[in-house]
Order: sequence, then C-alpha cells, then structure tokens
Amino acid sequence: MHFSVMQLALILGIIILLFGTKKLRNVGEDVGGAIRNFRSAMKEGHGESDELHDKDKIIEGEATKPTAAPYKFKKKDDAK
Repeated sequence: MHFSVMQLALILGIIILLFGTKKLRNVGEDVGGAIRNFRSAMKEGHGESDELHDKDKIIEGEATKPTAAPYKFKKKDDAK
C-alpha cells in the first residue's frame, strides 16, 4: 500500500488538529529524551563490562587470596 505526499500531509494535518502542536512537541521531546538515555546507558554498560573483565585478570607477581582454606593436618595424640 503506497501513500502519496498529499495523503501523508492530510493525515499529518488531522493528527495536528486532534492533538495540537504543543502536545506533539512534548511527545517528540519525550521520545528524544528516551532515546538519548537509552544510548547513554548502552555506552555505560559497555564500560562496566570491560571493568568487570579487567578485575578477573591477574597481573604477574600480584598477590591473590586463596579461594579455599588450606588443609590443616591433625596431630595424633600419643595418650590414646
């Protein structure tokens, strides 16, 4: 289904009459703000994922905490 320029202009005119230019401007600003926030969140998300991967890397000679407690040998009692 193809629309001509005249039909699109008529539809736009009806929308402007129904909602008014001020309402349409506010809707446009809200949509633009949402897109900007989404893009900035996506950029921040990429930075955080890189930082998480960098924390997993171990630098040679760097002291690390053991993941499990070392095994302690029990002494045998001679009295038994």
